[in-house]
Amino acid sequence: MHKEIQKGNGYWYKKGLRDGIPIAMGYFAVAFTLGITAKNIGMTPVQAAVSSMLLHASAGQYAAMTVIASGTGYLEMVMTTLIVNLRYLLMSCALSQKAGSSMKTGHRMVVSYYITDEIFGIASAVEGKLNPFYNYGAATVAGPGWTVGTFLGALLGAALPERLGRAFGVALYGMFIAIIIPPAKKSRIICGIVIFSMLASFLFSLIPGIREISEGFKIIILTVVIAGFAAWKFPVRENDTEQEGRADN
Repeated sequence: MHKEIQKGNGYWYKKGLRDGIPIAMGYFAVAFTLGITAKNIGMTPVQAAVSSMLLHASAGQYAAMTVIASGTGYLEMVMTTLIVNLRYLLMSCALSQKAGSSMKTGHRMVVSYYITDEIFGIASAVEGKLNPFYNYGAATVAGPGWTVGTFLGALLGAALPERLGRAFGVALYGMFIAIIIPPAKKSRIICGIVIFSMLASFLFSLIPGIREISEGFKIIILTVVIAGFAAWKFPVRENDTEQEGRADN
């Protein structure tokens, strides 16, 4: 393993390419459904593809599309996307420590541009210090998978049978459910917070005075209040994280 760490940039780029292929395949499937959502709110295939090139986050993009569909302003869209994607700030900090002092600022900036949940996962698992060319290789295949999938979803969504189009539209919600189910099964606290979030969102759509608030600000209010309360009331301690890591092993 130590010999691998000493390999050159070419080695790490090729390794990133190989590790990024499964990610690209998964991205394509999810992005296709995102493209259908983009088409349904009036975006062209090119607009949908450009949004995927600039914003590499399914939850963030979907939140932005929700705000666009509601007809609210740019400020809400920016705030909503920022809050939904705050987790990438923590991921960037973690990778910054793994990169070490030898990685130059230019490489750090390029690597930070394409940090997704999946690429963060494989980059964190690399033994030793992180070589930026590993991330470049993974992004080389994962990025086009996400962008092309969005483009084709927006382009071909109209040609699909109505029932199939609706099924693909629901698939994006299935992805979100797949993200929250595993941690919810492991932790009663997370499970309770997820259920409470769903109930709160439902109530926001019924309560007079609150239901008139735009979708963007509803997302902002619910995310900040519920996440802030959970962080204050149920903080994650280092000992808990270490125990979970030993249990997984």
